[in-house]
Amino acid sequence: MAFSAVSAGQWTSYLPDYTKAKLSAGLVFHLIGISPKIDITSKGGLKPEIKGSINFSDVHFRYPNRKNVLVLQGINLAIESGQTLALVGPSGCGKSTLLSLIQRFYDPDLGQVMIDGFDVKCLNLNYLRNLIAIVSQEPVLFNCSIKENIMYAIEDGVSQTDIENAAQAANIHNFIMQLPQGYKTIVGERGTQLSGGQKQRVAIARALIRNPRILLLDEATSALDTESEKLVQDALDRAKLGRTCIIVAHRLSTIQG
Repeated sequence: MAFSAVSAGQWTSYLPDYTKAKLSAGLVFHLIGISPKIDITSKGGLKPEIKGSINFSDVHFRYPNRKNVLVLQGINLAIESGQTLALVGPSGCGKSTLLSLIQRFYDPDLGQVMIDGFDVKCLNLNYLRNLIAIVSQEPVLFNCSIKENIMYAIEDGVSQTDIENAAQAANIHNFIMQLPQGYKTIVGERGTQLSGGQKQRVAIARALIRNPRILLLDEATSALDTESEKLVQDALDRAKLGRTCIIVAHRLSTIQG
């Protein structure tokens, strides 16, 4: 009986962890059972020739997990093909949400997001996202070579010349050629072997090699020191040429600089 009492006491000590695990498992199985509203595997949708004009028509949006917060209300916006537009405002005002709607990570609750007059809902999703490249404040680099990071997610084959041309446009080629392993240099998990400015320029090269019609810059220089920012900004100025570009920033000085 004493042995049974000890065993029962030991078991009850695990009860809080068991309860948490059961609740977590229930949530996981619930999420697995939810059908996404946007089917990323769909092969359907239009694949028209796109130049890059963007229109928001009376767009309203709430995030699914924050239905009580109206993030966007009656947004009307027109950007011509090849034009650069800056969105400036404090965190939480909906700037990055606009970029997410263009890439169709979400659909608006009301209104339309259109590219070249086509509602993005009507476009093939993979085709749509291949038209767009984004450079964010914290670019994601993988624990592989610089070359592989630049080529990441490219469906069609690219040559070494293509890679070097993109790197030159991104102001990173000369730095790469100074490394003992050159383009074969491993950057480390999340690019830990590179500085912030170097990571950004690799990310810009990755964006440019896709030759996107639309380039989205989400606080791309905000976390850099002055010297790095100059190199990255020069690369971004070249990257914007010939394509539609939307720049997101917290401060007007970032855009004016």
